[in-house]
Amino acid sequence: MKIIFKTKKSGFTLVEILIAIFIITLIGLAIVNFQIDVFNLNKISSANLNAQTDARKALKVMSAELRSMSPSDNGSYAIAVAATSSITFYVDIDSDNSKEQIRYFQDGTNLKKGITKPTGTVYNIANETVANLVSDLANSSSTPIFYYYDTHYDGTTDELSTPINIPAVRLIKINIEISKSINVTTQVSLRNLKDNYNE
Repeated sequence: MKIIFKTKKSGFTLVEILIAIFIITLIGLAIVNFQIDVFNLNKISSANLNAQTDARKALKVMSAELRSMSPSDNGSYAIAVAATSSITFYVDIDSDNSKEQIRYFQDGTNLKKGITKPTGTVYNIANETVANLVSDLANSSSTPIFYYYDTHYDGTTDELSTPINIPAVRLIKINIEISKSINVTTQVSLRNLKDNYNE
């Protein structure tokens, strides 16, 4: 008598293969999406870090220049314009014994610096050279860049109201807001301005 053994064929059915492909595809998509999220987060963090570095560099330069401001070559007061989103003043930035007119101002989402060298004692704004200092600026009318204080400032005193009484200014607070999440701030005492202002 001949005995026949039935052997069970091993392998995957078409349904099992399709389910396996579906699961592998889902896992692959999850990994790709995770990598994209990590890449985007890294890109945003890097951009914020660069913007913060730019803001800190700008504050360092601005502080030094504001601290050293003095009357212009034509005898004008050291501060020409004082507003919440801009300031114009005079300082010798290149040690040539001639004071340049410096203008820091907000232009959309950029903080810019304008330099006007005098021709004799005339400052012609048409000769101004402008450079971008900080991008992704998020300052608005409710979060100004410049705050001005008089001799009575004690750390808690309110800033001078607008329009700014320019001869009263003795301290300037600079607040650079980047992407609504980062604030870089400093305060500058104007050492070259005399304290003989009487209210």
